[in-house]
Amino acid sequence: MSSTRDDRPLKPATRLAAAGRRPEWTGTADQPGAVVSPPVWRASTHLYPDMAALRQGGARNEDGRFYYGRRGAPTQWALCEALTELEPGAAGTVLYPSGVAAIAGALLTVLRPGDVLLLTDNAYEPSRAMARGLLRDFGVETRWFDPCDTVAFEAAICERTRAVLLESPGSLTMDVQDVPAMAAIARARGIVTVFDNTWAGPLGFPALERGVDITVMSLTKHVGGHSDVMMGSAAAGAEWYRKLRLRAQGLGQVVSPDDAALVLRGLRSMNVRLDRETASALAIAQWLETRPEVARVLCPMLPGSPGHDLWTRDFTGGCGLFSFVLKGGTSAARDALIDALALFGIGYSWGGFESLATPVDPASIRTASAWPLPGMDAADRFGVRLSIGLEDAGDLIADLEAGLAAWAAAL
Repeated sequence: MSSTRDDRPLKPATRLAAAGRRPEWTGTADQPGAVVSPPVWRASTHLYPDMAALRQGGARNEDGRFYYGRRGAPTQWALCEALTELEPGAAGTVLYPSGVAAIAGALLTVLRPGDVLLLTDNAYEPSRAMARGLLRDFGVETRWFDPCDTVAFEAAICERTRAVLLESPGSLTMDVQDVPAMAAIARARGIVTVFDNTWAGPLGFPALERGVDITVMSLTKHVGGHSDVMMGSAAAGAEWYRKLRLRAQGLGQVVSPDDAALVLRGLRSMNVRLDRETASALAIAQWLETRPEVARVLCPMLPGSPGHDLWTRDFTGGCGLFSFVLKGGTSAARDALIDALALFGIGYSWGGFESLATPVDPASIRTASAWPLPGMDAADRFGVRLSIGLEDAGDLIADLEAGLAAWAAAL
């Protein structure tokens, strides 16, 4: 359901409420659409009325047709359809048991032994580990490039380059890439662009419309929204969607209907949560900019922050994830800051209703670009990443003020 009866396109909030709710998935044959949300269909075995139906069962491999539990049932199909409706240009969406599984599924669909993968240097650490482990074991070579240098990216392409993995903003240092330019360069050379769009999602960055071939999300984050479920997705146009689907089936990838129902429930409120988290994050980032203890705030939504111009040009929304860098100090002092926080949990993830804080130490994982960033003092290398949740922004600022006081006391 992507338009109203007079064919006007629906706004994102309306699409979030309506998508994936086919009457046949929310009711019975004689009473379609009887309930609001698709029920949880728990089934490993799908039954056929007769042998003729069994023989025809595998003829059409698509969502909406019963076959066997690995191909899903109405709960999973409803989530796939809802995600596809949110992604302009998508022919379909494939679900995976985690965001990392979605990245692996996409790359294993595209790459073959002997291929070269270009990997942005600001990539999520599990993506880097995958390149050095799984992909290397399968004969794929990975080459890293500076996420903010389009010229260096183009220069890194060779005759064996088959795919590029982009991530913007980077989930630690928030580097914003010129995704449309890089995707256009790749497409002109027959290279497939895979994009980790977990930070903004399709509401904030319509990746396929910007030239990306396959867009991946960790549904664990904003879509699930409650830190109680893990899942990933990959969406693409018709050609790559078909290949993603077949590769996922060949690998036996499947998500449980109970998890799909939780993610569907989170999806309905995602727009409201993102609006609140984004507004709070911007207020907190602006406050941190005024603090003498802070050397740099890395928040692309913030005017003057690195990447803000590209973010303004290409993005239609933000989220609650950003980082800041302390002015000098020590690792122990940063630990004292994080330990002093009462309202921020210490844990990996983002996009849930609760706020989180984790240390940022990208120097050890950078391969093709520098940390600290250009223009920063070499001593300003201890960062903190914040995931802003649904708490009151003023309360979170007061908590951070206490944390900064603990940092100063530890110096």
